[in-house]
Amino acid sequence: MPIFSDELLCFSPSLPRRKKMACKARADMAKLLPVISFFLGAALTAALVFFSATMDVNRRISELASWGNGDEVKPFAELTELLKNASMEDKTVIVTSINQAYAAPGSLLDLFLESFRLGKGTARLLDHVLIVAVDPGALATCRSVHRHCYLLPSDGAVDYSAEKFYMSKEYLEMMWARNRFQQTILELGFNFLFTDIDIVWLRNPMRHIAITSDIAIASDYFNGDPDSLRNHPNGGFLFVRSANRTVEFYRQWRKLRGEFPPRTNEQVILEKRQAALSRRLGVRMQFLDTKHCGGFCQLSGDLRRVATMHANCCTGLDNKVHDLRSVLRDWRNFTAATPADRRLVRWTKPGKCIR
Repeated sequence: MPIFSDELLCFSPSLPRRKKMACKARADMAKLLPVISFFLGAALTAALVFFSATMDVNRRISELASWGNGDEVKPFAELTELLKNASMEDKTVIVTSINQAYAAPGSLLDLFLESFRLGKGTARLLDHVLIVAVDPGALATCRSVHRHCYLLPSDGAVDYSAEKFYMSKEYLEMMWARNRFQQTILELGFNFLFTDIDIVWLRNPMRHIAITSDIAIASDYFNGDPDSLRNHPNGGFLFVRSANRTVEFYRQWRKLRGEFPPRTNEQVILEKRQAALSRRLGVRMQFLDTKHCGGFCQLSGDLRRVATMHANCCTGLDNKVHDLRSVLRDWRNFTAATPADRRLVRWTKPGKCIR
């Protein structure tokens, strides 16, 4: 009512023209005040959200480095920046890890990157891949072929550069170091899709991950039920959504290591305790169908459906390289064939990877 009354006064015949104009300007300003207040409030809210997010990342970095000296803050700050640069809109990053042996010319890194370029709709995903090097030699190779590379901090107690044989002491330490690194990514507020370097990407596998899943993991042998906690998990292909419950899942998973014999890897412990952990913490686990995210353990027969192929149930670097080359050759034959002939193309059975 006050604004309406002021407008009536502005049009009074007895009011001089100059005063009418001043009066009208005041009335117009009064109308704009609610709009200006709204936009100022929105801008302030956005600024506070941005400031809060920045403070949250900084707080997480400080918490992660609080156990050490100030020099240890730098790796987390560098990692956070790399994760920001590589992440998708939903803060998901595709992560893999290499050592010098895997990064050698013609080895697994070359096959991994080649698969993204050959795959259907996968080349664009390379912008979201963070390659984690476990030794300086691997880092140098990574930087020569890829945009997003990170050197995993190490105390130097273990030399990770050479090939690590399955279930050796060095192999186990590398697997548990990988597990701790994955937890760090979650603590920094990013989702990750971890993929072993001996997996080739032929289609986008993320469309097979349910939006309700906290954890989606590959299976060596899929029992047909994606919700069944009796599936055999394979941590070589693993999606985890960042949340307090998934961070706690990792903390408790790592703590369980002390309850098992020293030569037990993280995957065996997960398989034995995944039901108890997920139920206690309210974490929803999804097991991925080997028809889409397959491997040598349970070979997918249909090239029209497969998204990734893992050289699992296989030991020895040379054996993996040999048989993954066959996979890419089969894929080239499939994509070159006519639509009618594609159903006839089959995978070449692994020749050197012996179950």
